[in-house]
Amino acid sequence: MNLDFLTPVKESVVAHLMLQPVLCLGKKITIHSEKEGFPDLENVQIAIFGVQEDRNSQDNFGCGENLDFIRKKLYELFPGDWQTNIVDLGNICKGNAVSDTYFAVSEIITSLLKQHIIPVIIGGGQDITYVNYRAYDALEQTVNITAVDSRFDLGDLEAELTSQSYLSKIIMQQPNNLFNFCNVGYQTFFNAQEEIKLLDALFFDAYRLGEAKNLENIEPAFRNADIVSIDIGAVRQSEAPANNNVSPNGFYGDEICAISRYAGISDKVSSFGIYEYNSKYDNQHQTAHLIAQMIWYFIEGVNARVKDYPFTRKENYQKFTVLLADDDPLTFYKSHKTGRWWIEINILSNNKYKRHALIPCTYQDYIAATKEVIPEKWFKAMQKLV
Repeated sequence: MNLDFLTPVKESVVAHLMLQPVLCLGKKITIHSEKEGFPDLENVQIAIFGVQEDRNSQDNFGCGENLDFIRKKLYELFPGDWQTNIVDLGNICKGNAVSDTYFAVSEIITSLLKQHIIPVIIGGGQDITYVNYRAYDALEQTVNITAVDSRFDLGDLEAELTSQSYLSKIIMQQPNNLFNFCNVGYQTFFNAQEEIKLLDALFFDAYRLGEAKNLENIEPAFRNADIVSIDIGAVRQSEAPANNNVSPNGFYGDEICAISRYAGISDKVSSFGIYEYNSKYDNQHQTAHLIAQMIWYFIEGVNARVKDYPFTRKENYQKFTVLLADDDPLTFYKSHKTGRWWIEINILSNNKYKRHALIPCTYQDYIAATKEVIPEKWFKAMQKLV
């Protein structure tokens, strides 16, 4: 890891932390500071860092600034009964060109992933999601992305990379390691009908805001993700005003915190980012406080991971086979530990997509299958494999 990419947390933030109670979360986090230097990453599970890049954030210039407001609120919280080792690596500053910042972010994420450390990224525009995705190239694996956003951010296929066009770059540019993209919380009036139809034609998943507010519906979307990207603009303005593209409609604060916990509790999620925070629109640091709580819930989720992905020990799962009149049977697995469900995709063992052989689903998907209704998520996964 090139430590030159990362600047220490400001001394004013460290000084603020010294005034907090001894049991607060900030005093459980190893912080990259001028005095203490760069933290040792051995036995670390989560690494937080900020990105001070806003040049490609569309209509939200300033979203890479004042990330210390988030840090102060996070440090003030009290941890749960956690065993996770957490570090704060500081910030990646703007490079001379946007591409320089992108290179630094990608290098840091790749280095952390190779050490099995989960990056938690704060600040910058959602174009950083593309950079996060490219960081997985070095791991030589297919990737699932779940984005919490009111917009799909497809943009113009010919335009430069921005926070509102990053998805088209992920889809079109090589190497293409994307297996599935899932949008959670889109609002129809922010997305062209042609874009909605395109996502469906690509066999991607999308949950409208109203559907996503039934949180049980969307839990499998996070259990199936490698990357979770949250645009803070997906939260309604009354809850999180610090975004120039914010809307009166969106998730409530408790809902976005529950979503963050879903991301944390997933055995698969290996990077987590919250983007588009713009402090100049914040009201008494309300959004900074909410983002701090989102990070808290993500860490809480990571601590609650039980590694119940099937096929570790078959006795830990109950197997259900559903016979269909005109098709091959469907096989479901239910975890004894958590009660969570998966549906099996029958593929060759040497297939490059074998890590997607089990698709997270719900009990309702199983019930639908018993009534001869094939779950849509199974159908879409099969279409991507043929």
